[in-house]
Amino acid sequence: MNKRNLGISLLAMAAFSACSTGFDPEDGLAAFNADSLKHHVSILASDSFMGRKPFTEGETKTIDYLTTQFAAAGLEPGNGNSFIQDVPMVSLLAKADPSMQVTGAKGSFQLKAFDDYIVWTDKVDSLQTLDKSELVFAGYGVVAPEYNWNDYEGLDVKGKVVMVMVNDPGFWVGDTSLFKGKSMTYYGRWTYKFEEAARQGAKACLIIHNTAAASYPFSVQQNSFNTSRLQLDTRGMDVKHCDMIGWVTEKTANRLFSAAGFDSTLLKKANTPGFKAVPLNLNVSTGMKVQATYKKSYNVIGKITGTKRPDEVIIYTAHWDHLGIGRPDATGDSIYNGALDNATGTAGLFELIRAFKSMKKQPERTVVFLAVTAEEQGLLGSAYYAQNPVYPADKTVANINMDGLNRFEPTKDIVIVGEGQSDLEDYLKEAVERTGGYISYDSHPEAGYYYRSDHFNFAKAGIPALYVSTGIDVINKGKAFGQKLEDDYTDKNYHQPSDSYDPTTWTMNGAINDLKWLFQVGKKLSFETHMPKWKAGSEFKAKREK
Repeated sequence: MNKRNLGISLLAMAAFSACSTGFDPEDGLAAFNADSLKHHVSILASDSFMGRKPFTEGETKTIDYLTTQFAAAGLEPGNGNSFIQDVPMVSLLAKADPSMQVTGAKGSFQLKAFDDYIVWTDKVDSLQTLDKSELVFAGYGVVAPEYNWNDYEGLDVKGKVVMVMVNDPGFWVGDTSLFKGKSMTYYGRWTYKFEEAARQGAKACLIIHNTAAASYPFSVQQNSFNTSRLQLDTRGMDVKHCDMIGWVTEKTANRLFSAAGFDSTLLKKANTPGFKAVPLNLNVSTGMKVQATYKKSYNVIGKITGTKRPDEVIIYTAHWDHLGIGRPDATGDSIYNGALDNATGTAGLFELIRAFKSMKKQPERTVVFLAVTAEEQGLLGSAYYAQNPVYPADKTVANINMDGLNRFEPTKDIVIVGEGQSDLEDYLKEAVERTGGYISYDSHPEAGYYYRSDHFNFAKAGIPALYVSTGIDVINKGKAFGQKLEDDYTDKNYHQPSDSYDPTTWTMNGAINDLKWLFQVGKKLSFETHMPKWKAGSEFKAKREK
C-alpha cells in the first residue's frame, strides 16, 4: 500500500472508530480462519448428513452438531436454558395423479404430471381433487391497492382454478413503469400468488413458469415433485389454503389458451393496467393422495449477553436445512448436500461467534446467533421465530442474514440485496470502503431475492434486516470471471445434488473476507445506543414505526 492510500485508510479507520464509543475496528478480526470454515462446511455438507432435511436423520445429526458447536464456542443458551426453539410443523406427502384431464368446447386432452405441470397441497386432508373445475386466467393474480392494480376485481373464483403469472405486472413485456420497475415486489413472489388465490376463495392456483420471471428453470420445481413438503402446524388457527397449488410450463399454458380459443398474446395483455381476468371455459380434473405427519423441527439459538444493554439484541441468522435425499441426477447422485446453500452460511455463524468471543472488549448489546430450520420449505423456521420471538421485536436492533457465502477467492465488492431498504446498508458500506472495497447492488432485482431468505420474516416484523450476496469483482480476475462463477452455479448447481463441497477449489477466502465485513456491522451496532431505521420508501418502515 502506498503512503497516500495508507493515510486515507488511517483517516477512514479513525472516523469509523469514532462513531461508536468503545468500538475498535480491528478487535476480533484475527479470529477468522478459512481452514476452520472449510472444516465445518465439509461436515455439514457431507453425505452422512443426508442433505439436512427436517424430519429426517439428517436433521438429528445437524441439530446435535450445531448445539455441540455453540456450547463448545462458549455461547450461552439463547432460549432460556436451552439452545433449542421447537418449531411445530407438519410434513405433507402428496402423491399426485399421473395426469390432468382438460375438457372444453373443442374436445378434451390430458396434461402429463411432471412434464407439463406439478402440483401439491398445503392442506392435511387425505384426498384432494379437482373435478371438472373451471379454469380462469387471472393475469398476475395481484391485488395491490397502492399500485392501483387488482387482477381479481369483479371476479368470483370460489371453487375455481386460477392460472396466474409469476413476477410483477410489466415484467413479461419489459414495462418498467409498473410497480417498482425492474425490482420485484412481494406481489411477484410465488408464495404471494398462492396466498392471494386462497384469500379469494380459489380451489386451486397454478402459476405459469417462465425461467426469466421465476429466476430458475422449471427443473427446480420438478425436483420436489411428489416429495414431502413442510408447513408450520396451524391447527386451531384461521389460515386459508387452496386445495391444490402448483406450476405449469409456459408451453402448457399456451396449449390451454389455444384450447380456449386464445393465444399467447393473453400473457402480454395481462401487463396492461385495467386488465380483466379471462374465463377460459375449460374444466380440469385431477387428484392427489395426501399423508400428513405432525412433528417438531428445531431452530438452534445461542447468545453473547451484552455488558451494558443486554435487552437489546442483534441477530445473525443462517438456515441450516437443505432438500435431503431426492430425485437422482444424471450421475445417479440423489443427496442434495446444499454445500453452498447453506452449509457455508451456517458454518459462517461459527466464525462470527469465535470473532465476537475473542474481542478484548465484549459487546454492550446482546449478540444472538440463530440457525433456523425449513428455509427451503418456505422460510418456515424464521417465520415461526418472528411469530414467537424469544427477544421482543421492538428490542431487536437488526437482523443480519447469511445464505450462501463466497466459496472461492475474495472480491472487491459485496452485493446488497434490496437496495434502499435500511440504514444497515450504510453500516456495511462504511465497513467495506474502509478496507478498500466497494458496495454493489443486486444485478437481478427482478428475481426478488430480498423476499427469498430468512431476513424477510424479520423485515415483515419491522426489524431492519440486511441481506447480501457474493460480489463478482474477483480480485485479479475481474467481473466477467466472477459473473461466470455465479451464472454457472445458478444454471448447474442451484438445488441440485451437484451443490457439494469441493476441497480442491473451495478456498473459502472470499467467505472470510465477506464475514469480516458482516462482523464489523454487527460489532459496531453492539456498541451503539440508537436503533437503525428503515429508509423512506421501504415497505417495512411503517411496521417499525408503529
